[in-house]
Amino acid sequence: MAAMEPHLPAWLAFDGAPGAEPAGTVVGGANARTRAGLFDVLATALPLPDHFGRNWDALADVLADRLDCGPLTLVVRDAGELLADEPPAQLGTLLDVLGGVAAGGHHSLRVLLSDRADRLPALRHRITAALGGHVGAPPADPH
Repeated sequence: MAAMEPHLPAWLAFDGAPGAEPAGTVVGGANARTRAGLFDVLATALPLPDHFGRNWDALADVLADRLDCGPLTLVVRDAGELLADEPPAQLGTLLDVLGGVAAGGHHSLRVLLSDRADRLPALRHRITAALGGHVGAPPADPH
């Protein structure tokens, strides 16, 4: 019997449709392959305050403060590259931080992971594993 993929949190979605860019604050996954790169692109895109400490706790704090001002949609382009140069647990930590902020925010947080359609299965696999639902081998590389 095959294991079912866990349901994604309500604040998280995938987009592989070509065409118009979804509305929201765009973060480039290609520039966020490391934690330091992620913190840099978030600090620039949002923008985050100068006192942002560039660690997971500080990220949770500044995103919670940002949600006090209104809803936030983060669109991660080339999302398959997000934290790709870090150990897999770092992606899990990011998702934990975002989930905690989404649950406790005064306004809504939405994260849209956008990539080419042919890269979405591998991205879904990484996200599922990071959320604790690792279900077998990753999909075969189509190339």
